[in-house]
Amino acid sequence: MDEIDRNILIAVQQDGAAGLSELSKVAGLSVSATAERVKRLEERGTIRGWHAALDPAAVGCPLLGFVMVGMRPGRDDANFRKAMRRADAVLECHAVSGGWDYMLKLRLPDLAALERFVADEVRGQSGVERTEVIISLSSTKETMILPVAEADEE
Repeated sequence: MDEIDRNILIAVQQDGAAGLSELSKVAGLSVSATAERVKRLEERGTIRGWHAALDPAAVGCPLLGFVMVGMRPGRDDANFRKAMRRADAVLECHAVSGGWDYMLKLRLPDLAALERFVADEVRGQSGVERTEVIISLSSTKETMILPVAEADEE
């Protein structure tokens, strides 16, 4: 990845709706050359998709919660992972180190929905031994913008 790719990646993270003419100014290239760069970044999987950032409260899921999940020793977690990938409320599912096996990031409408989800969709999974629910009272920062590494030296 060179400095031009890096600049394009930073720009599209800040404004995913930026047109090619705007990106070409950031890249210092023609519109067609910029389009080729973007296409190559998509083909390599560096750009994995294009998404709109929505206001969680405006779309009915203001509650942000985290669930720590401990599995029974020796259990195959494949079914648990598959269920978490399918669950709309699960924004992220991470295998973690320490005293827990997984950490889930959830968005739901309210406490009752969180309670039902944890009871049915998490604790109801085979192999789940214990859980801990953490509710976010407020968020100082929540972003999908990644710090793009410096360009490779050539």
